This record gives sequence, C-alpha cells and structure tokens, in this order.
Amino acid sequence: MTLWGTTGSKPDHKIEAYTVGNDPDHDDVLVPYDCIASKAHAEMLHAIGILDAQELEDLKRILDEILALHQKGRFVIRPEDEDCHTAIESYLTHELGPAGEKIHTARSRNDQILTALRLYEKAELIKIGRLLEGWSRCLNTISDRDGNIGFPGFTHTRKAMPTTIGTWLGSFESACRDNLLLLDAVYRLIDQSPLGTAAGFGVPVINLKRDMTSSALGFEKVMHNPMYAQLSRGKFESSLLHLCTQIMFDLNRFACDLILFSLPDFGFFVLPEAFCTGSSIMAQKKNPDVLEIMRAKYHLVLGHELTIKSLIGNLISGYHRDVQLTKGPLFETIAIVKDSLEMAAWVLEGLWIDKQACEKALSDELYTTEKVYHWVQQGMPFRSAYRKAAKELETSRKSHPTPKRSAR
Repeated sequence: MTLWGTTGSKPDHKIEAYTVGNDPDHDDVLVPYDCIASKAHAEMLHAIGILDAQELEDLKRILDEILALHQKGRFVIRPEDEDCHTAIESYLTHELGPAGEKIHTARSRNDQILTALRLYEKAELIKIGRLLEGWSRCLNTISDRDGNIGFPGFTHTRKAMPTTIGTWLGSFESACRDNLLLLDAVYRLIDQSPLGTAAGFGVPVINLKRDMTSSALGFEKVMHNPMYAQLSRGKFESSLLHLCTQIMFDLNRFACDLILFSLPDFGFFVLPEAFCTGSSIMAQKKNPDVLEIMRAKYHLVLGHELTIKSLIGNLISGYHRDVQLTKGPLFETIAIVKDSLEMAAWVLEGLWIDKQACEKALSDELYTTEKVYHWVQQGMPFRSAYRKAAKELETSRKSHPTPKRSAR
C-alpha cells in the first residue's frame, strides 16, 4: 500500500505500473544502502529527541533483519511499494507500529534516494578503481614480458613508423592513469551528504544534526544548499557516466586493435581460444565475439551518458519524476564497465604475441622518417631531407613495381 497517499482513492493499476516502471527491480541494489542511511538517520533522530532509546534499538534491529533478508534474496519490493525506500518503511511500520512511522521524520524520499544512490556510487567507484588498477598491472606485466618486440605503428590504417609492443600497451596504461585521476575527481564530487535536505527546501522547525549523519555515513562534507542537492541528481550521475564512457572508449580501442591485428592477414596476435567462437557452417572460423561485444558496449555506455544528460535538461529547479529514469542507465553502465575491465584483463593475460610476424611486418619504408632525421643531424634542412627520402622511395617503387592483377 502506498504510504504517502493523502486520499482514500487507489491509483489505477495501469497508471501505477507506468509510473513505477522498473524501479522495484532496480532498487534491489539500493536496499543495503538505504538501511545503512536509515540507521544513521535514526541515530540522529534519537540525538535530537524524536526517538527514545528503545525505539532506536528496535529500528536498528529490524533494519538488520531487512539486511539479512536481502542477503538471502528474501526481501521483496512489491510494485505497490514503488521502490526500496517505501518497502523498507512498510516493513518497519508493520513490525514496530509507531516507531516505524517515525523513521521518515525530517527526511523526504527525495533526499532518501539521493543518499542511497551516493553511498552505492561511492562503493561502486571504489570497485571500478580497483579494476582499473588491476588492468594497469596486467598491461605492465605483459609489457615487461613482450614490450621489446617491434611492430608497425599505423596512421590512416596504413603502416607509418616502427613502434613496440611496450609503447602500444603503455598507451593504454597511460590512459588508465588518467582515468584514475578522473575517477578521483568524480568520487570527490559525489562524496557529499544530501541527507536532511528533504524535498529540496530543508526541514522546517526541527534542528537537525546533519554533520552527525554525514560523518556516520562516511561522507566528506554536507551539501548545505537543499535545492542544489536536488539539482545534483542526474548531474552527478552524468559525471560518473562520463568517467565510464572514457574507460569504455579505451577498451573499445583496445578491442578494435586486437580484432584487426589478430587477423591472419596481420598475425601479430593470437587470441585465447576461450574468447572466440566458431561458425555454424564455416568450420575454419574463429570469431572474436568477446572483443566485438566489448567494442559495441562503448556505444551503449555513451548512449546511457547522453540519456541521463538529456533527461535532466529543460527542468526547472526542484525535483521532477523524470530523474527516476536515470537509475536504469546508471546501474547498467556500472555493470558493463566492471565486466568489461575484468574481461579485458583476462584477454590480455591469455594473448600470444607472435614476435616473428610482428618483426616481419617492419618493412623498409617504415624507417623513412628515421633516415630523414639522420640527414637532418648531418646538417641537411628538414624539407630537403624529406624530399630526398621521397625521391628515393619513388625510385625504389619504380624498380620494384606492384604486380598487376590479371583480368577475370
């Protein structure tokens, strides 16, 4: 039963289903964080005299009971509850009566969801950070093993200059370091407690101890402006998703490189068989399905980032139900990034680099720029050296013409 209704009428089931959407499923991940926040809120309510000692102990006991049920998969959020916050309050009220009804004092579902989301996001950012560190270590390990192997660098999808496996892997490691810097900035942005801002206009009459709940929940600071707390919903999430887009962009490029360079026509890399599939009719095929999915998921994450940025636009200050739809893209994106980082590390650990094929591809023309700079060091102007090298290449091509294709 909806707790916040002010009339005796019941909503139409179709209307209720439309407005609730997938929230009961999405909110399952937020149950532990809402319970943690509710405990801190109850402690604060006791400190300001709203709850007596027994009511506080009872609330904490039942919240622990909810946590235990959730861990066993037995805490159910019903469609009529709409979300985890109401489901938890309903359970508390059913078990404790008046004490359960007091838990919502001095807070709104608006700051309640904000707080649970912030706690969830902080926890997930720590996990993503650990996976990024693991990806970085994996890149360095393979670079230490095979980094000295030379192979062609490409521009415009054409051979350009010699490079090494270490330089190629190091480019992703450098990107990983930058992503960790961005993660730290996003974490600091999110590390602000919105609890106590209520519906975006503060709580009248009651003097809250917001520093108490902020500290108990491990936030760095309090969001003092209650309206900005509401404005930050979606805004902070879009920053988090931008981080995720940057991570997936790098993994997309990594996947594209491996797909191309593992082609038999190149043969620089041999992919682990566990990450490839066969064809239903072509027995010779080894398809890089995992890498293709990784490549594609960048575009899903980019779409989720743009979805959230679009959803929060054109809204006046204050809360709007539109932002409910930001939860799905947020949860899906975080899952994609964690899975993709783990998968990328597994692929790299099993990757075989064919040294002979790499070095065979280092054809003479790749050293043209090196030749130019040798002449520059001897005093020749750069453009003169450039033209001299170009002329030598042209002469070489004329003396070794490309065979013409026979007519079919």
